[in-house]
Amino acid sequence: MTPTRSLRRIPVAAALVLLGATACSGSPDGPELTVSGAYIPQPALADMAAGYFTVSNTGDRDARLTSVTSDLSGDITLHSTEDNRMRRVTSFTVPAGGRLTLALGGNHLMLTDLEHKPAAGEQVSLRLHFDDADTIDVRVPVKPAGYHPGD
Repeated sequence: MTPTRSLRRIPVAAALVLLGATACSGSPDGPELTVSGAYIPQPALADMAAGYFTVSNTGDRDARLTSVTSDLSGDITLHSTEDNRMRRVTSFTVPAGGRLTLALGGNHLMLTDLEHKPAAGEQVSLRLHFDDADTIDVRVPVKPAGYHPGD
C-alpha cells in the first residue's frame, strides 16, 4: 500500500468511528426506570400492609406499572385515593421524563393475606412489573408505624 492510498483511508475510517459514536450516544430508547424511597410502614393488622415508593423515568417513553409481587404477600393490588376514597386500579403510568409517586394518602400498594406481620427493621422484597420495561427488584425496609419520609 502506498502512502497516498493509506492517507485516503484515514478520513473514511474517522467518519466510521464518528458514526458509530453517534449511534451509541443517542438519547435513551424507551423507559429508563429507577426506584427510590421505598418503604412499608409496620402494619397495625396481622394480614394487611401498605407500600410506598417513587419510580423515576429518564427515558423517552412512558412506562406502565401493571403489578407488584412479593414473597410477603400473594395478593398485592394497586390503589389510588381520590376525595378520601380508595379505589383499585389496573396500572399506574410513569411518564417519560417524570415520576410516579406512591405515598400516604395517594397512590399506594395494598398487600393482603400476609405470610407474616413484618416488624420495623425487616427487609421485604418487591418485584415491580411493567408492560413495556424490564421488571425491577427492590429490597424495601419496614419502617415504624407513623413513619413519614423526611421527618
